[in-house]
Parts: sequence; C-alpha cells; structure tokens
Amino acid sequence: MAEKKATKAAATEKKAAAEKKETVKKTPAKKVALVINAENAGFKAGDVYNALAATDKAMTVAEIAKAAKITNEEVVLGAGWLLKEGKIKDAEGKIVLA
Repeated sequence: MAEKKATKAAATEKKAAAEKKETVKKTPAKKVALVINAENAGFKAGDVYNALAATDKAMTVAEIAKAAKITNEEVVLGAGWLLKEGKIKDAEGKIVLA
C-alpha cells in the first residue's frame, strides 16, 4: 500500500509542474505604426543605403534591418525608394548597391 501512495504523490507533483509551465503567458511584441510619407521614406532609404555601404556586400532584408536597427517593413520602404532611384539592385534574392 505504501508504494501506491508514493506513486500517486509523484504523479501529482509531475502534474502540478506541468500546470505551472502552461500558465506562463507570452506577451505579444509591441507593433509600431509605420508612417508612410516622403520624408520618412527618404530617411529609411538613407538607413538602408548606409547599411549596404558599410558592409559592401549583398544582404537580405532581415540582415539590413538588423544592421540598420530598423524593421523589415522600413527596409522595404527604403529599398523601394532606392530601387526607383537606381541606387540598389537585386543579386540572387539579396539587395546590393548598384
């Protein structure tokens, strides 16, 4: 009879530990509104250009975002500006200075 009590106690402890793990809630990341206007697009284009110029190699959107410390959306906004001006080009799915 003593064995059954010990087994039930161990099972109860495991269940309690599992419940504690489930109660941890992750808070969603705060989203920042992207302001789209000519001034902001120009600044983001400058951030993208400077990040590419500093490394002097082809980079992905995520790599540029990390290097420039801006969001992926802001990189796309700035890259659009630079593409229109002919300052950057596509190189095997990455962005490189033209």
